[in-house]
Amino acid sequence: MLKNVSSLERMLLVSVSFTMLLLLTRIIYTKELVYGFYIWNTFLAVLPLLFSRSLIRQNRFNLRALLLLACWLAFFPNAPYIITDLFHYSEKPPVPKWFDLLLVTSAAWNGLLLGIVSLTQIEQFLSGYLRDRWLKISVIFSFLLCGYGVYIGRYLRFNSWDAVTAPQKLLYTLSLHIFRPQEHMMMWAFTFLFGTMFGIVYFTLKQFNTKLINT
Repeated sequence: MLKNVSSLERMLLVSVSFTMLLLLTRIIYTKELVYGFYIWNTFLAVLPLLFSRSLIRQNRFNLRALLLLACWLAFFPNAPYIITDLFHYSEKPPVPKWFDLLLVTSAAWNGLLLGIVSLTQIEQFLSGYLRDRWLKISVIFSFLLCGYGVYIGRYLRFNSWDAVTAPQKLLYTLSLHIFRPQEHMMMWAFTFLFGTMFGIVYFTLKQFNTKLINT
């Protein structure tokens, strides 16, 4: 099975395993499930990578590819969402503060990387069907969708399943944000700034990788 896993995916596995090992150590030591939510949140963050990984193995844009793309889009914000779990960080004796700092920052790093790698794979797939201009627009638009998804997940407590289980509520909320933007300036500010931050990291890592290849 590992033969089909790239070296980058192996490093992602190592990174996620490191965070889970820290969490397991904490649970065993304290016999408490503080930060236990990272197990579920990390699972959700891995899903967009699984969808994008399956998508780039498609040799044509058919119904299956469209469904994989839709599933990826629905779950994509779950990866960078983990960054906002930093809000839960505080000193929680008897565990040393530095230990929990390693736990939450490594988890945030995992979420950021999982999101970036999955988006890279989506961009790779779409590059065979879109012109460069529209491809760049699609990628930039995904940054904003990511920021919006993180906002409604963190502050309005929506989740990816609501696209199926509560579509009317989700669409109603979306319509309010679009048609009454002046009443939701905090949401738009978060969406734009979070999307910008993610975009900066995304393009920086792409440039970094390109420079290494061309060196």
